[in-house]
Formats: sequence, structure tokens, C-alpha cells
Amino acid sequence: MTTTSTLPQGFHDLEPFVDAWASETRQERYDTRMALSIDALDAFYDVVAPRAEEAIEHLNGFDLAELPEAETRLLRLMYSLIMVSYPVNVFRQPRIPDSGAAFFDTVVEPGV
Repeated sequence: MTTTSTLPQGFHDLEPFVDAWASETRQERYDTRMALSIDALDAFYDVVAPRAEEAIEHLNGFDLAELPEAETRLLRLMYSLIMVSYPVNVFRQPRIPDSGAAFFDTVVEPGV
């Protein structure tokens, strides 16, 4: 059986997280965070965080404005890692504690 990877060579172990976490927009990544349990966030974080420095080093070898598709997905996984880092390490829940019904809308996405 042949499997097509959607990530750069050397990052195939992160492949199981691409469908859920390599979303195009910040809002989609936030919605994923809010829809999952802290256990699911922990599982993502525990696999991706140890690879973050290596991923950033890899991505630094490319022009941000001309990232290939595989590197774009890897970058989006890093964005998602940032999105879950506080819930995993500080809040211990997907929502910000004591924030009630507060929310914010993203008006403009980063230019990547």
C-alpha cells in the first residue's frame, strides 16, 4: 500500500494531525480547539511540540511568500501548536477560564 504524504520529508509522523489541524484560517484552528477535549489537545501537543524547533528550522529555508504546499501545511500545524499551547500548558481546558461568553472575530488573516 502506498501512502501519499502531505507534509515535507522528515515530518511524516505528524501526518495524522493534518486533516484536523492544518486548517487555512485562524478561525478554523480555533474552532477545532474548542471542539476537542483537553485530552485530544494534549495528544496533538505531545507529538507536535517536540518537532517544532526542527519544523521552524526547515521552514526558515523557504521564502514565506512562496512556500510549497507541503511546507504550508507544516506551517499551519505550527500555527495550531501555538493555538493549543496555552490551553495545554496553562488553562488545562480548551476555553480561556473565566471568559464567559466573550469571543473575538478575526477580521484579517496573516498574509501567508
